Amino acid sequence: MIKKKPTTDALLTEILHQLSEIKAKDITIMDMREIDGAVCSYFILCTGGSTTHVRSIAGAVQKEVSRSLKEHPWHVEGEGASTWVLIDYADIVVHVFEEHTRAFYDIESLWGDARITHLED
Repeated sequence: MIKKKPTTDALLTEILHQLSEIKAKDITIMDMREIDGAVCSYFILCTGGSTTHVRSIAGAVQKEVSRSLKEHPWHVEGEGASTWVLIDYADIVVHVFEEHTRAFYDIESLWGDARITHLED
């Protein structure tokens, strides 16, 4: 039996729902579809209040996306230090930052050509 992959919209919706549920802050959607050479369709960025919160956010996203959509990330990085956890679902890459790490790397500026949507907390 062939497993049907969830649509990008379904994955995006579930990720955003989980970020909201676990009280991630400063949730930002970066639409990368119009950028030549972009590695995915969307970046989703959010901030946790501590390394524990960052780890909890990343874990909740992975657990609930797996449960509800039967989708697992291709790759996860940064869970050890938990100042920046990257969850790569191929078409969507989730970046969960601690506040100072997000400010330092300033991904929104690096990919300034993306269409950016900030969600309210």
